[in-house]
Amino acid sequence: MEKVGFSILSMNEDDQAAEANAEMYQDLNLVQIIDDLAAKCGFRVRKLFGYMPANAEEEAYRRDIYKDVKKKAVFDALIKFTESLAALEQLKKKTEKVQNNLQISMWGIRMVDTYCCAYAELARDLKQADPESEGLQVFLKILEDILATPEFQKGMEHTGAILKEIREMRFLITYEKDRMSIAFGEAPGDGAYEEWASSVDGAENEKLENPTAAEIPINELEKACLSVLKEKRPELFKAIQRSKESLETYERPLLKRFEDEILYYLSYRMMQLEMEEAGFRFATPDTNEKKRMEATGLYDLALALLALKDGRKVVANDFYYGEGERFFVLTGPNQGGKTTFARSLGQLVFLTKMGFDVPAQSANVPFLPGLLTHFSVEESVETGRGKLMEELVRLAPMMQDYRTGSYVVINELFTTAANYDAQIMGKRVLEHFIGLGCKGIYVTHLKELTDEQSGVVALQAMLDENGIQTFEIRRGVAPDVACAQNQVNKYRLTYEQLKERL
Repeated sequence: MEKVGFSILSMNEDDQAAEANAEMYQDLNLVQIIDDLAAKCGFRVRKLFGYMPANAEEEAYRRDIYKDVKKKAVFDALIKFTESLAALEQLKKKTEKVQNNLQISMWGIRMVDTYCCAYAELARDLKQADPESEGLQVFLKILEDILATPEFQKGMEHTGAILKEIREMRFLITYEKDRMSIAFGEAPGDGAYEEWASSVDGAENEKLENPTAAEIPINELEKACLSVLKEKRPELFKAIQRSKESLETYERPLLKRFEDEILYYLSYRMMQLEMEEAGFRFATPDTNEKKRMEATGLYDLALALLALKDGRKVVANDFYYGEGERFFVLTGPNQGGKTTFARSLGQLVFLTKMGFDVPAQSANVPFLPGLLTHFSVEESVETGRGKLMEELVRLAPMMQDYRTGSYVVINELFTTAANYDAQIMGKRVLEHFIGLGCKGIYVTHLKELTDEQSGVVALQAMLDENGIQTFEIRRGVAPDVACAQNQVNKYRLTYEQLKERL
């Protein structure tokens, strides 16, 4: 029996995945990543990334399915299946442009056959691949039950028999005294229509096609052949018409849902394979609650995707949260990689929650019930509010989200406030989230936020011996002289540069 509402994204029919905040996708550059995935598998993929798993069990459910998808036999079976569906979609689009009803009916039977064969082959290939995940095992059982129903079996046999009869059909076209007659019969040789057409004078000027093939438009001769079919074999034509109309019977909502949702996994796997071929590392994250949250070789995936196109530099970093450590406070020079590092942490949490491999050499990310982000915003012309007010308006719902243990990414808050006020507000923000048991990172120019803050760890963006950004992030407080030297270099204010300008 078909299990109504079954999903390979949700464990239970009644599960409602949490809708993620749209601003988070902008903050973490997830939009760029999803755009790349959509370019591989179509716009339908976008909506699938708009909902996060409802709980830890559902995250593990997706992660197990993705482990199966990474297996070559499973991946190849699914790619072959999606290619068959893509061919079916192209056939549907062509049919919309056809005006000859006889031709539409012929193509209809081909659509039914393509659809049924695609799922029959998927069931066979998946069974041979022997998936281990609960999601794919349950889907395979449901699919086999559907394929075994008398309705489906009869439909397959019916369409197969019709197509066999059509393929074996031969028309005999006779020219006599400037008249042409069309009848069923065998031509000399094997009677192939295409072979005969190529021997006709003038064939080089107009390529003749099989009238039942998916090519448009057909010419008058081909239309005449179809008319003969309708007149001489009315029962066959009626059977073709009935099979075409039965396509909606075979297109079940559950299978349609699978067609959409499998793109969620395939799009990311295709991207991962492309990235790995270019030398980027990915890891299946552990989710061990007894071990600390950490990662080695972590990088910004959105930045790495751009690097494939323009060759920009991508620097990987390591991090860990020690015993009792809750929040990183990251300081350092401008353009030193602070925001990029913060984004990479947010992406790590997001991709782990979504069930995918992560852009790192290794990672352990214990379950985090939520992901909250707040990046610096500009003044709003529409509301007339200043930058500080805009930041506070967006911060308010985050502070009212009382889910304990979420991961929080904050980037450059309160930059327009006086330092003293910004310090007070920043410390209160940290105290609030730490009090809720959250982990996170706070990118700021205020080194004072690391002073006497329980659970806070200072990180710094590094410079080399010449004061140039290395984009490496390490533990410690960035020295004032390093930040000052960075600004001097940025604005060409060294002694020698000033002498040149004066």
